[in-house]
Amino acid sequence: MKADLHLHSVYSDGKYTPQELALRAKAAGLDLYSVTDHDSMEGAEEKAAAAREVGLCYVQGWEVSSYEDCKVHVLGYACERGEAYFRFLEERIRGAQLRAADMLEKANRYFGFAVTMSEAEKEHFKKDAPIHTMHVVRVFARKLGMGVGETYLAFFDKGKPAYSDLCRPTATDAVNVIHACGGIAVLAHPGRIAKPFGEREKLMERLVSEGLDGIECVYTTHTAQETEYFTRFARAHSLLVTGGSDMHAENGKRTMGKPDFYPDEALLAALKVPSRGGVVNE
Repeated sequence: MKADLHLHSVYSDGKYTPQELALRAKAAGLDLYSVTDHDSMEGAEEKAAAAREVGLCYVQGWEVSSYEDCKVHVLGYACERGEAYFRFLEERIRGAQLRAADMLEKANRYFGFAVTMSEAEKEHFKKDAPIHTMHVVRVFARKLGMGVGETYLAFFDKGKPAYSDLCRPTATDAVNVIHACGGIAVLAHPGRIAKPFGEREKLMERLVSEGLDGIECVYTTHTAQETEYFTRFARAHSLLVTGGSDMHAENGKRTMGKPDFYPDEALLAALKVPSRGGVVNE
């Protein structure tokens, strides 16, 4: 089965609706995919129905935006939206509002603007999911006449004038809540963890000791050497190997279904993917 287990929709900072993603997944030749929106599994029924409509296998997913002095995101798959999830979601929604307000205050002071929360909220199409950093960034990008990614890296990334890390969960928090939801926890894009090699490996070892289930070894920006290293690390620690594009929009930077990824039997079993396809965890 060809799979892409890391995609984003309008329920977080992606461009496409669940229906548009399903059609694109079909066109990309995928057999299996997962929409892993930031910090929530909202829209689960809509996402599952869209996959079913085009006849593709779908696994419910999400990506917890955790931090350990830098981004250390954790993907969760085959989770149930029960008490643990909704308690965590409420915390993320409240924290995201505080963080957005902090970014707005810092950016307005830096640029001399007067951007309001309501302007940022207009970028946030699904109010039952947490507002995201990029919703704030998009408003400032338009005012500055810059690209969204360019604006983020220049002004909102760690160490920049409008950066905020208020109310971020740790990677340990992420692993714990994913397990509390009955799912598997996977370290997202480890090649993007902004730590020296030795520190990153120690972090990975610690997360393994805390119950990490897998690593996203196959990823858009990983080099061949990184893919090989992370796969070797995963095998040495009996971890699952996953892969995904992290596609938010088709803009030439991240393409759905690329790099090619074919889950092994261990991963398919852990994801509870039916042998004849279908939807997991609606």
